[in-house]
Amino acid sequence: MAHSDDEFSKTLGEFTDKIKRWYKDDVEGFRTLFDAAVTNVVAFPEDTPKEIQYDWKGRKVGDLCKFFEDWYAWMPGVHTGLNYIEMFSWLNYENIYGMVFVTTGPGHKILADFTHLQGMQMDEKDSERNKQLIKDWSTALGKKKMADYEPGPWATFNDFFARNLAGPDKRPIAAKDDNSVVVAPADCVINMIVDELKEDTPIPVKTVTMNVRQLLADSKHADKFLDGTAVSCILMPDSYHWYHAPVGGTLVEGRSDIAGSYYGMRDFPELLNKGNVGYGYDYEMFDHFRRGYVIIEVDYPEDTHGRSSKGLVGMVTVGLNSIASVNYLPKFTNVDGPVTVTKGEKIGNFKYGGSLNILLFEKDRFPALQMQQGQRIGVLEQPERTKGLFTGPYHTQSRRRLPLAP
Repeated sequence: MAHSDDEFSKTLGEFTDKIKRWYKDDVEGFRTLFDAAVTNVVAFPEDTPKEIQYDWKGRKVGDLCKFFEDWYAWMPGVHTGLNYIEMFSWLNYENIYGMVFVTTGPGHKILADFTHLQGMQMDEKDSERNKQLIKDWSTALGKKKMADYEPGPWATFNDFFARNLAGPDKRPIAAKDDNSVVVAPADCVINMIVDELKEDTPIPVKTVTMNVRQLLADSKHADKFLDGTAVSCILMPDSYHWYHAPVGGTLVEGRSDIAGSYYGMRDFPELLNKGNVGYGYDYEMFDHFRRGYVIIEVDYPEDTHGRSSKGLVGMVTVGLNSIASVNYLPKFTNVDGPVTVTKGEKIGNFKYGGSLNILLFEKDRFPALQMQQGQRIGVLEQPERTKGLFTGPYHTQSRRRLPLAP
């Protein structure tokens, strides 16, 4: 029986057969869009490491199928987990035709189908492939890091990827009873990205742009963050992948189901910009990705006259490339009413793939990142991890900026 175009493929063979048929018949313009994308490919920088080089220029549909087959068979490593994502990203690297292909129409549908296949693969229970992946990742992380987590066993690789901490002492919450102290929502690289959020158009500020209304999918609370601050919290592939409440208070709104693209960064490697992850990046695009958000009402510190007031803190959870899962616990799924949340409480997790959280604050409420003596500000890294996740001459900031596809 022919596989329905309205259903996800059940096997890799079904998936590649669909690609070939869609190309042959130009279903919804698939052939037209793919051919335009590969015709207009922009060459990756000359100093791009060999392991993530892939020249999409002039590629045929057979090459596309072979790429997906190789990607599906590939065993991602702790320090190489982004390799195929980066190789695929050269298709839309500063290429408006590539952006259209991966974010709209039949190209978007094909990528959703492949993402679903990868998700099923990572969720296969007790498969030899997943057992080997878990073993490899556990070995690469080492005993010291793995001691932070429950010892397993894990039935699937995704269970391992979203593994639980061994106990609350592994991530103690700073000033747990003081909600004026904001804590990191996840194991992440933090960067201040913009401090004057605007309403209708992406206004450039400090080389970045953000439209808070789009990011929050027209939430009734979006206006509260105008002229406020946004902070990026980017999760690395080998990190703890649960995200927690950055403050305590009352959850007044929550959504976990905002649909969006699975791929579509025109210059994905630049997101990993020499350790300064996310700085100077065009965050406007994140309103195009699959995401959710929570908005928490908090008690602000009393002013100099002893007056108290309430305000809002938002957290947007963004699934970037690959699996792009955004999973909320039932308590926080599609909330439109008061729900009590404590600082550090689990909100949800990301399964295998790229991800980040964006924290939103009202005007003048979060002016800077502020640390106290003795608090962690970073770690001394192994060169292998640094090379694999943070640095490289090919990550230098691009000066070419193309508009996003509508």
